Amino acid sequence: MNRFKVSKFRHTEARPPRKEAWINDIRAGAASSYGNHIKSSCSLIVFNTDQPGTLGIVPLESQDRNKKNVAYLGCHSDLVTDFDFSPFDDHLLVTGSADRMVKLWRLPATATDQDLPSAPGVVLGPEDCQVELLKFHPTSDTVLVSTSDKVVKVWDLALKHTLTELGSHSDQVQSVAWSSNGVLLGTSCKDKHLRVFDPRTKPTASQSTQGHENHKDSQLVWTNSQEHLLSTGLNQMREHEVKLWDTRCFASALTSFTLHTSPGSLIPLLDADSGLLILGGKGENLVYCYEVSLPQAAFTQVNQCVLETKCRGMALAPRRALTVMACEVLRVLQLSESAIVPVSYVVPRKSVEFHEDLFSDAAGSVPATSAHAWWAGDNQQVQRVSLNPARRPHASFTSHLIPTELSSPAATQLQEVPVGDTDPSEGSFSSPPSSLTSPSTPSSLGRSLSSTSGIGTSPSQRSLQSLLGPSSKFRHAQGTVLHRDTHITNLKGLNLTTPGESDGFCANRLHVALPLLSTGGQVAVLELRKPGRLPDTALPTLQNGVAVTDLTWDPFDLYRLAVAGEDARIRLWRVPPEGLQEVMTMPEAILTGHTEKIYSLRFHPLASDVLASSSYDLTVRIWDLQEGLEKIRLQGHKDQIFSMAWSLDGQLLATVCKDGRVRIYDPRSSPEPIQEGPGPEGGRGARVVWVCDGRCLLVSGFDSRSERQLLLYGAGSLGGGPLAVLGLDVAPSTLLPSYDPDTGLVLLTGKGDTRVFVYELLPEAPFFLECNSFTSSDPHKGFAFLPKTECEVQHVEFARGLRLRQSSLEPVAFRLPRVKKEFFQDDVYPDTAVCWEPALSAAAWLGGANGQHRRLNLQPPGMTPVSEAPREAPTRRTLPSAVYLEEKSDQQKKEELLSAMVAKLGNREDPLPQDSFEGVDEDEWGPRSWRPSSKVTTIIRKPGSQSGTDSPTCRKLRPSGPWRHFRQPRDPYVQQACASAREEKSRATGASPFPRPLTRHSSIGARDSLGGSVTAPCASLNMIRIQWPLSTNGNLCM
Repeated sequence: MNRFKVSKFRHTEARPPRKEAWINDIRAGAASSYGNHIKSSCSLIVFNTDQPGTLGIVPLESQDRNKKNVAYLGCHSDLVTDFDFSPFDDHLLVTGSADRMVKLWRLPATATDQDLPSAPGVVLGPEDCQVELLKFHPTSDTVLVSTSDKVVKVWDLALKHTLTELGSHSDQVQSVAWSSNGVLLGTSCKDKHLRVFDPRTKPTASQSTQGHENHKDSQLVWTNSQEHLLSTGLNQMREHEVKLWDTRCFASALTSFTLHTSPGSLIPLLDADSGLLILGGKGENLVYCYEVSLPQAAFTQVNQCVLETKCRGMALAPRRALTVMACEVLRVLQLSESAIVPVSYVVPRKSVEFHEDLFSDAAGSVPATSAHAWWAGDNQQVQRVSLNPARRPHASFTSHLIPTELSSPAATQLQEVPVGDTDPSEGSFSSPPSSLTSPSTPSSLGRSLSSTSGIGTSPSQRSLQSLLGPSSKFRHAQGTVLHRDTHITNLKGLNLTTPGESDGFCANRLHVALPLLSTGGQVAVLELRKPGRLPDTALPTLQNGVAVTDLTWDPFDLYRLAVAGEDARIRLWRVPPEGLQEVMTMPEAILTGHTEKIYSLRFHPLASDVLASSSYDLTVRIWDLQEGLEKIRLQGHKDQIFSMAWSLDGQLLATVCKDGRVRIYDPRSSPEPIQEGPGPEGGRGARVVWVCDGRCLLVSGFDSRSERQLLLYGAGSLGGGPLAVLGLDVAPSTLLPSYDPDTGLVLLTGKGDTRVFVYELLPEAPFFLECNSFTSSDPHKGFAFLPKTECEVQHVEFARGLRLRQSSLEPVAFRLPRVKKEFFQDDVYPDTAVCWEPALSAAAWLGGANGQHRRLNLQPPGMTPVSEAPREAPTRRTLPSAVYLEEKSDQQKKEELLSAMVAKLGNREDPLPQDSFEGVDEDEWGPRSWRPSSKVTTIIRKPGSQSGTDSPTCRKLRPSGPWRHFRQPRDPYVQQACASAREEKSRATGASPFPRPLTRHSSIGARDSLGGSVTAPCASLNMIRIQWPLSTNGNLCM
């Protein structure tokens, strides 16, 4: 009979809220980890942000429904992989990270409280690998399980030591879950097996079975029964699969069902008390709700909900936080890229009361046992409490693990950020708001084990600097795509698959060189001074004969282009001053010497005719272009050379290699490196550039998880590892850095990216100061920057780039918003190096001479430096508070409204332009019958106004004044009536309705159908006064 029993949840509805109820503008992260990226207690919500090592915190319930305060807590020096709230203490949070540490934090009572800990209360680790998963015990507040690669550990948080270490895993652990009574522990592994442990009995699995056929992310959750658990994963067809297992018969699943095919992992959220199961895939907007029936071993679909945003993570609000009087049986928190969407699942009921059948007793907030007692065998369960508001206990539990006295106002790590107060950027390309602060960075390659400062925005510059350290004056930088008239469009046949070591294309202030996809290694050279649409016919090109691997313009010769090919040769081309008019097949010179294809080319920054090249033969060769010969050969590389860079003074050369090493050479003294240090862990590609006046090296690369990162090295201490490491995001392309030595800014982007990162670099902590980044709606195929002299100083433009799209080339201006743009911003534009003039010849540099560029002031003529601008006296821009507090009477409000209306209508007694016109001479008039002998003033009625000649506002006035004082009507209705009357008069008489002099002053009236009286509206009284000339016979002159 039970199988035919009707479910009480069959009518459950999913009710997504309106956008006003969302938690917006949160900038959630997209880190790849096994965690769900969002968790909730009865008071707070915590989620992953796009800043590595930083979590966002927001209240679960806000007093002000229209505005929520988001705070940011910097808790680790690397990516936060997972976190969990204590089931008993709503403000106790445990976090795990890629820095291999586990930390325990006590959060404030509300996200607006400033009393926060200066350090975590408990620190565990470091582990051998990054921490992947964390889970509190369901009956004890001091027992925690953590996973790291293949290792599962059970911790006693009170004593800060490991109770047991569970083995049996042959691959990475993907999920871990406690049974509801806290006796058993289940895991799912990348080796496709599900395991059940009894940690207090033995460290090996008591049961194991084949789970899902695909090794991609699988997750495990227990039901309210110790015998049953659920697992999600993928089958061989990459379809989402859900299985129900019985530990008493663990060889096969009791039942299962499949959903759709999807690349993202499936997140299961099970409310064990109600048996409702929520399923949502990462990267999808479809959420399923099923009811799990254990006696029948069946899944019954309740509903499915399509949300507006795509899911990056999901969590359930605790049952004690539900609005039970509204019959809310579940609340799902969906984390998207820029918002948290709370979705309520409600069972419709007519009466507003507590329904006992929907809400069984829930687990209370007081732990049942301690870690020591549990490890000794105590299985006491947590006392259950009623969810009825009338009988619900109000006492809350505070864990003794972290005393509340550790919170210190002076060492605040959390700061309020009002959501929704940021100004939206205009246009289709926008610069998203920046966090305005530098993320915490470790002091060496090994991950920092100390706590890090938080990240947030401050209401004032002074509080920002006092709390979070220095901020960049470029933090509000804005990137803008210039007008379409400056674009070069109709690009065809571009080669978008150049090697990763190449920038893809290059540009100087006159030309841009683009490799083409056609055979023969063709390179198109376009004139930047001639924007517009290119012809559909083939363009004249440079024929290299082999595929192009890299190309670069000579900084001292705007018409010389160096092109490297797969045949291990370097070709030097000279573009005619008038531009490329025909196909060129013979280069100016060819350099031979490398035995394998060439990676990259770099001209010397000071000496003319000096070029460095790197090749697959693992050498770097320096050429004298005047002689066309190799002069220096650098050795010591053991694998592919990713990138090389000259120092700003041209004395040293730095390289980064696939063997994971960064090297510095003094080419004129030794072919071997003078310094060597550890580089990026990943082998997918890297770039190196000298920064901070040559005192530091910046390397962009990948870590072991393919996350893009920046490493900052001291040029004199390369062997000690990086001074700072900054993780950015996960993307396949290498970040290409462009450094401006005048401002200390580095702009980074990759091929196929939609974002350009902007950071100000410092040689000391905090090392990185983040600025607003530039984002576009579609990915660019490449990005190149022009010399500083191409910037418009009048618009405070500090960088000018070229954005290569699929079929167009767009200039992008990076500007700094300033109030006094009429002044020269000398704090933004220091004297810049004249980098287009050589300081040395090739022979002089090879002979050991050094030099430096002369400096140029960018101040335009006629502009005054802002540092010399006169200071304005401060003025009060707001009215005194008494003005706003004064209560006005209704009569005063009416008078103010009437005065405003009268002021808007204008003064009726103001003279019109016609009042100053002169009259006409006697001989200028036409026939005598048309000469005016008198004038009549009439009142013209507007259609729809009061009718009848008895109206007090409609009366005929006697003629007065000379003809030259007529008034032209202001109302367009009168002008239209005049035009109609003139046309009718002209058709009746066959003559012009006005003499020539009158047409000069324009016509002024129309004939009324009632005996010559004319009516028209007035500006303020629906009427207007018009004066008319009369002919000698008394007729109205038209």
